[in-house]
Amino acid sequence: MPKPTNNARTQTDLHILESLLAPILQESFPEHRDTFTALNIACGRADETGTLLRCLSPLCAHLHLTGVDIRDRELSDARRRWPSTPHADIAFLKHDASKLQLIRSLPAEVDLVLMRHQNFWNGAETWIRIYDSALQQLSPNGRLIITSYFDREHRQAVQAISALGAQLLHTFQNPRSRVILKQPLKSVDRHIAVFMRRNEEQTHYQQVI
Repeated sequence: MPKPTNNARTQTDLHILESLLAPILQESFPEHRDTFTALNIACGRADETGTLLRCLSPLCAHLHLTGVDIRDRELSDARRRWPSTPHADIAFLKHDASKLQLIRSLPAEVDLVLMRHQNFWNGAETWIRIYDSALQQLSPNGRLIITSYFDREHRQAVQAISALGAQLLHTFQNPRSRVILKQPLKSVDRHIAVFMRRNEEQTHYQQVI
């Protein structure tokens, strides 16, 4: 498996994230399965791919992991760094994440959607569309996980996703989150929230705004 990054601080951040995600995922998916499908939205260079592989591979015989972003350069880098393995099919697609249902190569339902460092502050309406699209793609027992840099942004994102019909299962602050230099209110994976779909009919974007 390739190293996710040569940056020692980023590697430490990812190890911390893994220590937080692994027990959540083991609790959420206790039964070993033949296949597991995961979607990494706004993946960029996909530094967290190694983290996802280590967390999810013990849960299944074969993993299907797809990253989605709109940035060509970052996706090219992700493809170079993260090829498929005998036990994991890994793909990176250029696509608008607010229209996941138009990606024919994606399964109708996925077990996990990750949005690491979602950016609700940078275009709230766009992110509400992305959240809604992700929830529509999620299986009934699947999980949507977000991480956030900022306190206020995390609260706003949690409120928006909940208003779309998601059930909030956990939200907590990362006790070892690394503060970004010169931005004391911003830190890496500062907050993490876990959602699943409610049993009742989904509420969609048009009803939220």
